Amino acid sequence: MTIFSRWFRRPDILATETPKGPWGGSGDDGNSGPRNPWAQPPGGRKPAAKPTALDEFLRKARGSGGGGGGTGGFGGLPSGANARALWAIGVAIIAVVWILFTSVHQIGPQQRGVVTYFGKYAGTLDPGVRLTMPAPIADVTVVDVQKIRTDNFPVGDGENLTLTGDQNIIDLAYSVRWDISDPRDYVFQLAEPNDTVRAAAESAMRAVVATTTLDQAIGTGRTVIEQRVADLTQQILNDYKSGVRIQGVAIKQAAAPARIVEDFNAVTAAQQEAIANLNQSRSYAQQVVARAQGEAASFDKVYEQYKLAPEVTRRRMYYETMEAVLAKSDKTIVETPGGVVPYLPLSNAKRLPNPEAVQSTPAPAAAAAAPQPGAAQ
Repeated sequence: MTIFSRWFRRPDILATETPKGPWGGSGDDGNSGPRNPWAQPPGGRKPAAKPTALDEFLRKARGSGGGGGGTGGFGGLPSGANARALWAIGVAIIAVVWILFTSVHQIGPQQRGVVTYFGKYAGTLDPGVRLTMPAPIADVTVVDVQKIRTDNFPVGDGENLTLTGDQNIIDLAYSVRWDISDPRDYVFQLAEPNDTVRAAAESAMRAVVATTTLDQAIGTGRTVIEQRVADLTQQILNDYKSGVRIQGVAIKQAAAPARIVEDFNAVTAAQQEAIANLNQSRSYAQQVVARAQGEAASFDKVYEQYKLAPEVTRRRMYYETMEAVLAKSDKTIVETPGGVVPYLPLSNAKRLPNPEAVQSTPAPAAAAAAPQPGAAQ
């Protein structure tokens, strides 16, 4: 215990009295030799020891010091050699705390630290506990390189009118996702990174849409537009050496402005109707072509048979043609020698009032015109 008490004893500079021996020093009576500590001191017991400089300092700091007539230093603090020692200790403590807080840096796994010495780039700190020179000699800027940042266009519920390549106006709503690829360039090259990325993305979108038709912008061309905008934005930021990497562009809305939405819907309906009519005409044309191709193939087969037997094929074609023609007309049967007998279609027999009244009509002129046997030629 004696050893520990020696280690943690109060420094001599904090005491207001001179150090004494184990049995005390010289007293008021001028005797400098040792005396019995249990003996009654000459002149009775002495008053309590005076407060130390540290006690006086704490008392004045709590506002319990004396009035304006004291002998303290600046602001009521103690003065003299002990006060200067206290000031030195305080300054040393503050300096140590300042060095610890500005020299030790905790860098997270998703972070990087950009170090500068008097404003000049000195390196990049990797994740972990890192040490640098204290401020203001060294300054560390910590950036998150894995965070995906998203900028939405437009901000809020406003309109973002854009002119297309065919002189139409559409309302575009889209978002741009990006992160940090190079912490050094991100810190030193861009004064306002968010504003720079937004300006580059908006410029790229307007440039791409200006070369795109309305149908492509509101239809199946969105994927192509998104890729082109991402590539062009990345190219602009690379030219700036911004240290920013574009992750992607997503078009959320591409429609006509609210003021002309009815007219735009009418135009869209007309375009869809035109596409439907065009598809219908193409289907009919394909049917006609297929039928003509079938007839041509059939004719080729008939022609092959005609080359083998022309007379037989000609007669068969004649019979087939006459059969097809006569099947659609009324028929009259001419008997040789009897006369002309009209053909009565059975389908019309039900409409006649008296079918038995229909008789064969003689043909005297035809009989007279027939040549008699043995007549002169």
